[in-house]
Amino acid sequence: MDELSCRVLQVFDELGRDTLDLHALREFAGGNDPARRDAVVGAVEMLERSGHLEVSGEADFYRRTEQGRLAAAKPLDVTLYTRPKCKLCDVARDAIMPILREFQGSLREVNIDEDKELRELYTNDVPVIFVGAKEFARHNVDTVRFRQALEKAAAK
Repeated sequence: MDELSCRVLQVFDELGRDTLDLHALREFAGGNDPARRDAVVGAVEMLERSGHLEVSGEADFYRRTEQGRLAAAKPLDVTLYTRPKCKLCDVARDAIMPILREFQGSLREVNIDEDKELRELYTNDVPVIFVGAKEFARHNVDTVRFRQALEKAAAK
């Protein structure tokens, strides 16, 4: 993914917003350069076609999809896909948290039952763990491998 598209996806986190209008995306991702601001429009269109953004409500408002959020994840951002009352999910969370704190990483826990697409993707596989934008494990977590993945991510 090109730098401008990544920048567009990161703006959602920086502003702490679930949806943004095209004007805000052009301003915050494009900066002061008029040509770059114009290029944001093309990046948004490409991100929408690839499933990283979707129109939200009005035509000029966009929501970053889970796929888009993962694409913009930093190396030490860990995503844990879970569901309520999942014992394996609890075990995985308890296993990774001390290691994640050691590396000063962040955890985002996502209930797959609240998102139709995620439920379809992972319904028989939780927990699913991503380190940065890459899938790390399903069902169980190997803490030695998890530590190695975070060491590698921290070195970037």
